[in-house]
Amino acid sequence: MMMKQSAWRTMTGPELGMSLFTLALTLSLTMAENMDQRPSLRASSVLHRQKRDWVWNSLYIEEEKPADSPNYVGKLKSTKSGGDTHYVIDGEGANTIFKVDQKGDIYAYERLDREVKSNYRLRAQLFDSSDNLLEKVEEFVIQVNDINDNDPVFTKTFNASIKERSKRGTKVIEVTATDADDPTTANGELAYKLLEGGNFFNIDSTKGVITTKYENLDRETQGSYVVVVQAQDLRGIKQGGTATTSVTITVSDINDNMVSFTKGSYEFTVKEDMKPGQRIDTVVLEDRDEIQNKDPKFNLEAFRDVFAIESSQTKDANLILKKGLDYETKSSYTFSVDVTENNLQHPADNKAQAVTKAQVTIHVLDVDEKPEFSKSSYNFNVMEEMMVNNIGMVSARDPDKSNKSIRYFIVDKDSPIGINTITGQLFTVRKLDRELVPNHIVQVKAKEEPDGLESFVNVKIMVTDVNDNEPELFTEEIYVCENDMAGTIIGIVKATDKDDQLPTFSFTLVNPSVNFSVINNDDNTARVVLKQGGFSLEDPRDYSIEIGISDGGTPPLSSTTHLPINVCRCDNKRSHTQCKAAKRQVGVSVHALIAILLCILTILVIVILIVMRKRYQKDTLVTLGKSEIHEQLVTYDEEGGGEMDTNGYDVSILTSARNDGSMSMRQGPSLYAVVKKPPQSACKGDMAMMIDVKKDEADHDRDGIPYDTLHIYGYEGPESLAGSLSSLDSSSTGSNLDYDFLNDWGPRFRTLAELYGVDGSDGSDSPY
Repeated sequence: MMMKQSAWRTMTGPELGMSLFTLALTLSLTMAENMDQRPSLRASSVLHRQKRDWVWNSLYIEEEKPADSPNYVGKLKSTKSGGDTHYVIDGEGANTIFKVDQKGDIYAYERLDREVKSNYRLRAQLFDSSDNLLEKVEEFVIQVNDINDNDPVFTKTFNASIKERSKRGTKVIEVTATDADDPTTANGELAYKLLEGGNFFNIDSTKGVITTKYENLDRETQGSYVVVVQAQDLRGIKQGGTATTSVTITVSDINDNMVSFTKGSYEFTVKEDMKPGQRIDTVVLEDRDEIQNKDPKFNLEAFRDVFAIESSQTKDANLILKKGLDYETKSSYTFSVDVTENNLQHPADNKAQAVTKAQVTIHVLDVDEKPEFSKSSYNFNVMEEMMVNNIGMVSARDPDKSNKSIRYFIVDKDSPIGINTITGQLFTVRKLDRELVPNHIVQVKAKEEPDGLESFVNVKIMVTDVNDNEPELFTEEIYVCENDMAGTIIGIVKATDKDDQLPTFSFTLVNPSVNFSVINNDDNTARVVLKQGGFSLEDPRDYSIEIGISDGGTPPLSSTTHLPINVCRCDNKRSHTQCKAAKRQVGVSVHALIAILLCILTILVIVILIVMRKRYQKDTLVTLGKSEIHEQLVTYDEEGGGEMDTNGYDVSILTSARNDGSMSMRQGPSLYAVVKKPPQSACKGDMAMMIDVKKDEADHDRDGIPYDTLHIYGYEGPESLAGSLSSLDSSSTGSNLDYDFLNDWGPRFRTLAELYGVDGSDGSDSPY
């Protein structure tokens, strides 16, 4: 329940009479309303009851009565009541808030609050002493009458905005308060008034609408107002409860002030080399209005082709350069600028004080400027294949007062065009060929002397064509059919010319032919016509004609082309099915001949290298001698040692054993078996050197398998008819194999045959 600021208000005299009248009227209306809301009951009473036995007055009670003693509400009455009857009530608050005695008097035992509940619906019954129902159930309502126990309340804050210079009576905002008391009585009726702000605003006392009082609201003078509003119940009489709130009213801006210069004259400096379109400076303008209502318009009285004024983002005046300046021509400019205000909504407040015209002076500063060419670009024509001393001339000058001398240079050092450094006259360094490059773009540099600024210009040299290219024959294959008759057109010939001139080709037959003729078509083509027929594929002769072409230029150029003519067997539509190719003259250009010679030379070099490599490999195999053979057999008398063991295989022992006369050459296996590892002091000889070489090769060969591994020598020669030559799987002393076949393998195996006791008569003249 809302907190009450005053539980009871003392009323006397007229106020009490008015309150009682209001209470009676409210109760009557409530009773009538309640009766209207019970159509079924009323209808039932009309239809079924001839006489109403229940009789009582309207029941009501004021809210907020103290509950220290029962408060009388009203009395239930019935024509059937007597000394032995009693009343019973039930419904909202029955027997708790409200109780009835035997006589029908109803009392309230609790303090009531209308703002919590404004009425209670109950039912009444009448019983005799035996608890027999004497009267049917009848509903009744106890109305809680309102008293002024609640003050008004503003439930929110209020803010508003109003445009400056608004008309009198313009609505600003509606301010409303609430009161928990009965709005149909004076307790809940509110009246509004302004406690502050009444000098500029009015308020409607019943609706709370705030309006403007005058038309002189000026944002530039006062931008906002705080208005205090009071709401009071009891229609605003002094005894009523009150509430206040503050309303902030903001005055929004309109365009009612003119822009103004801050002073009457301005001076600026600008370099003469400033580019057109750039900003020189900004002239700041004053405007009392906000920026969205700042709308200046500018007007230059002079030099509009050189300068312009544009509005900046802050709506000030940007001074813009429209045209290039030249200190040597004009060193200063003075002009006036006017400013006006667009879309003024009222006569300007500051019309008398605004500065709307200002004088602007611009001083041009001298700078060292680059040379200026007389043109932005140059175009000249040059005849091809000619040396020209005077193509044309470029010229530049120093725009400064110093007027320094100018020197000219061609930027590209390899350009076919040269220039006179003093006069700027162009000339050809070498002849030009239009067919190679039809146009040349030359960049010329002009430089102030001695070491001044530079500028550049492009010169376009267009090469004019001369008739310096012979015409060339252009045609498809021409053939004659065996069954062609005289007068048959066997082909059309055309010509091309690299020159730019419009050609007028004419074709002639250089050497008269009994079989063919060439006739011009007068459209830069000619037809080849058969004079007489009778051709055959079996005829060994070849046919050809020489066609002369003239381009008709100035001077005219001509060429002769040998045109072979095939003899073919054709069908009835003159489509050849079989042809005998005529011999053609084959011409090879110098470039093609050089390319062919280079290819031949390359092939010869490759062949020589291959032959030398094979010879080198063969010589290596031949010169290895005994040591290499011994290495393959003797070195592995014992397994082990590894790649690093290179001192354990000295062939000198084997050599000495072979040369010793006391040892028979047929004791190969036995003698070989007694060969022992020599001491470390023995000389290594050729075999050790060869092992070192092989070892070094093996060390650098990642894919090779070491020579002294079982994998190599255990399976040596598995695909040979002789089988494996390794002694790893056999004894050196107990072998019964016959090695006579080794003598048949050539001189390289004679030593091997001697070591294994084979008859050495065939190898007595061996060099080993």
